[in-house]
Amino acid sequence: MRILFIVPYVPNLIRVRPYNLIKSLTDLGNEVTVATLVVNDADKKSVEELKAYCHDVITVEMPLWKSLVNSIGALFTKLPLQSFYSWNSKLFEQIEDINGFDLVHVEHLRGAKYALHVKENYSVPVVWDSVDCISHLFEQAQAQSKSFFGTLITKLDLGRTKRFEGWLVNQFDRILVTSEVDKSALTNLSPNPIQDTQIYVLPNGVNLEYFKPDFSVNRDPATLVVTGKMSYHANVTMVLNLAHNIMPLIWESNPDVKLYVVGKDPSSEIQELSSNPNIIITGTVDDMRPYLHRATVAAAPVVYGAGIQNKVLEAMACGTPVITTTQSAQAIMAKPGNEFYVADGAEDFAIKTLDLLNNPDRANQIGNAGYEFMKEKHDWMMISSRLKEVYNGVVNGQRQLS
Repeated sequence: MRILFIVPYVPNLIRVRPYNLIKSLTDLGNEVTVATLVVNDADKKSVEELKAYCHDVITVEMPLWKSLVNSIGALFTKLPLQSFYSWNSKLFEQIEDINGFDLVHVEHLRGAKYALHVKENYSVPVVWDSVDCISHLFEQAQAQSKSFFGTLITKLDLGRTKRFEGWLVNQFDRILVTSEVDKSALTNLSPNPIQDTQIYVLPNGVNLEYFKPDFSVNRDPATLVVTGKMSYHANVTMVLNLAHNIMPLIWESNPDVKLYVVGKDPSSEIQELSSNPNIIITGTVDDMRPYLHRATVAAAPVVYGAGIQNKVLEAMACGTPVITTTQSAQAIMAKPGNEFYVADGAEDFAIKTLDLLNNPDRANQIGNAGYEFMKEKHDWMMISSRLKEVYNGVVNGQRQLS
């Protein structure tokens, strides 16, 4: 199958969903052409790496000033800022014969205008990967975010995003999301009834060749790790919740417990936590895996969010015992108490974390079971095979209509 994959940011090992879907679809024998936007030199490097897996990679420069101008322009419309942020019509000038593709796959709300452009001007079927229900995320952020910028943006864009997402679910041949929660949220936004099969749940996976246990490494005693992009408002809220509400309860029982906060671009609020000698803020690291391999427990006390938490999947794939909240766990079909721990509220979270810290055998059992679950349910090749089935259904349906 010839697939045009439009994504408004360069896929790489950090933007795991498009990167691994593209790689796995190619491994399954498809001809994948990627069209994407380049913002900086790091993106250019990622493009060169991506070319090893793709039939072709088409790019246009997308300087920050253009995204900001796009966003200002969106203020004078009824559409959300995110839908304008990554729009660059020059991308279509670089793509030859769009109708020559069997299918066009477009990712994220930031890519929705590209998907609409294809649908309005060409005869090729379009699959839009919403990934998450962004308005569902915004509703939670408005109520619970500790980030001023995150709260401001959600207040500005929530209403626009709800209306736009509700309209979008009726515009394409198939919609993808990462969880049943997001499917339900999008379905409820639609002003018109939609078929249950219109929105398909395609969860995130894990690169199990990259994220895997390292049995040569001994885990540090009494060490927690929390990972993620530390400028993202939901992660800022999560880390502050962990540091201010949960860790003091843990330290009452074991004052030697260390917390490693691992991830790029930590906010000023997170950086301030390093005044506590038991909290280590790493900032950007070249490789997340050594921190996951050494930690006793991976903590993810998610307060709000959307879709599947990659931080949870990656830790489980490394055989690290994970404790998270119901907010995060409801998107993963693992069994609480078997493959990971689930706790809500600071006291419950602290008690269950201490249980893992104080019982190495139990922690090891949870970590091993989590890894086995990742192999069974979240391998990218398996997930991409399911995506190929979705593609086949869309393309065959289009052929029957023509």
